[in-house]
Amino acid sequence: MNILIGTGFLGAVALWLYWQLPNAEWRRASFANAWRMARFTAPRILVALLGAGFFAELLPPEQVRAVFGEGAGLSGVLLAIALGPLTPGGAFVSFAVGAAALKAGATSSMVVTYVTSWSLFSASRFLAYELPLMGRQQAFRRLLLCLPVPFVVAGAAHVI
Repeated sequence: MNILIGTGFLGAVALWLYWQLPNAEWRRASFANAWRMARFTAPRILVALLGAGFFAELLPPEQVRAVFGEGAGLSGVLLAIALGPLTPGGAFVSFAVGAAALKAGATSSMVVTYVTSWSLFSASRFLAYELPLMGRQQAFRRLLLCLPVPFVVAGAAHVI
């Protein structure tokens, strides 16, 4: 239900902003850009969600509980941190994988750790955007500074 409320709110804000544009030419241009972006994004979202749904059904719950369940400990945290950067795709994939792991028996602290690691260290984003746009020195400096964050998040998520 919350997603419907959020979607409705964002849709209303988008419509309000659309009508705030100064003239019809700007409105046509903004609609054309939005339509172009939707055509580009929709197939990718569909494939990501289907893939994540299939992945969720293929996860063996007993193995997920053994590796990412209550008794996983530091080895589970290290594996969650290692798998985050290796997850291809964007948020639709990583959050769907996290939800599938929760459904299969992973603890919420392991999933939070995995998503945090993906957010900070996504290999595809690092290679495609950060290195070319920020340069090697800045990109690696950011990685180095972020290294302790997933461990801190894992500890805090375990306590909370």
